[in-house]
Amino acid sequence: MLPSQALLPAVVFALTVLQALASNTFMAAVYEHAVILPDPTDQPVSPSDALALMNKNMDVLEGAIKEAAQQGAHIIVTPEDGIYGWRFTRESIYPYLEDIPDPVVNWIPCTDPSRFGAAPVQERLSCMARNNSIYVVANIGDKKPCDSSDPKCPRDGRYQYNTDVVFDTQGKLVARYHKYNLFRGETQFNYPKEPEAVTFETPFGKFGIFTCFDILFYEPAVVLVSKMQVDTMLFPTAWMNVLPFLTAIEFHSAWAMGMRVNLLSANTHNTSTAMTGDGLFTPEGPAAYHYDSATEEGRLLLAELSTRPRLSPTYPPAVNWSSYATSIRKFPGENDTFLGAVRRDIFTFSELRHKDGNYTVCQGDLCCHLVYQMSDERRDEVYVLGAFDGLHGSLIKYHWQICTLLKCPSTNLSTCGQPVETAQTKFEMFSLSGTFGTSYVFPEVLYSGVQLAPGEFQVLRDGRLKSKHGTSKPLVTATLFGRLYEKDPPHPLRTSP
Repeated sequence: MLPSQALLPAVVFALTVLQALASNTFMAAVYEHAVILPDPTDQPVSPSDALALMNKNMDVLEGAIKEAAQQGAHIIVTPEDGIYGWRFTRESIYPYLEDIPDPVVNWIPCTDPSRFGAAPVQERLSCMARNNSIYVVANIGDKKPCDSSDPKCPRDGRYQYNTDVVFDTQGKLVARYHKYNLFRGETQFNYPKEPEAVTFETPFGKFGIFTCFDILFYEPAVVLVSKMQVDTMLFPTAWMNVLPFLTAIEFHSAWAMGMRVNLLSANTHNTSTAMTGDGLFTPEGPAAYHYDSATEEGRLLLAELSTRPRLSPTYPPAVNWSSYATSIRKFPGENDTFLGAVRRDIFTFSELRHKDGNYTVCQGDLCCHLVYQMSDERRDEVYVLGAFDGLHGSLIKYHWQICTLLKCPSTNLSTCGQPVETAQTKFEMFSLSGTFGTSYVFPEVLYSGVQLAPGEFQVLRDGRLKSKHGTSKPLVTATLFGRLYEKDPPHPLRTSP
């Protein structure tokens, strides 16, 4: 006798659990969504108009979720701002917000939609997860009333939070995360009073979640990995690409390798704001990634990942990021240096004047060492070794230490540090290291055309970033990107009265 329609989700869920328990891997998916944006306005639209816009986006997301489930995915991550976009003031975003309860309430919005008031977005997301027997990760807005008894209550009597939600295969709300590190333009949202370290267990590993700008800060990103020991990070983002070091696929892949966890990065897609680039990243490198600055189309990615990467036989060993660099004297050779700007950061650069060589460049407490050999020396292309040790950012500042082998846009040295996407020069080998004052260092290699280099470089235990053989494509940059979280100044907005 066939199970009734009501029992089908439970049957499928049980089979999914058994399958996941029997395997050391799971199927993960991310979707890069070309968000349908509302018309710009400072005035709130009606709740029905807001829901209509959100339903258009959820129609697209539902198609991606169904396809991912049909291809065997256990979980799918969708982007930050993926349901309503980002063109809002504090007042105009209000009709798009819902009251999102703490997951301890044990709630399935798909089967009990009115338990906490009107929640059509949560209901629909819950049903997407339940009907397709897949974990669904989405980014929406949470609203919480407050009053004069709360000295930090905003004048309009409510808190508004940039919020990630996770629904399991039954459609139950299992995680809610309020973004802690808001980007400078997110004035429509409030900062949470305290950072949240949100995790949840599944049959296929332990997951943590954070949002976009959070990835650059100790709380919650490092806390989740180092203290909470998550296996896989879920990362809805609306990432605006910034060459040479902060292109989405470049930095997110490097972060997964540096932190030695899986990272499921789902980006919004909007070429006018340079938003593109998502992927499924592992401690060994990218399992799948996508970067498209030419079209306005979304993209679904799937890959099989290790359930518990720390137990994998290929799990990379811990790295002492300063061991090699602090053990050697300055390399001999030409030490002529000059200053150049990467955005607002003033780097110390040294031009690579020969086909091969050894170079040292220092700034502050950081010395960067490079051994290299080009496949051929081109007169029309200039590369530099650069070092930066200091605070980055305008309003919100944080401390970087960066060693980089970098292509300049032209032979004019004053252009070094400006964005460049293409190159012609390949390298027979390179070895880059630095005297980093932190254990949090992220290795990046970016090829011409904004392409990653999976399997073509390695990080040695003594902190050297080395090419394995030679670069198969022309090199744009090889970078060691360090974060000294303990040197970050107090946050100017969270600490103000």
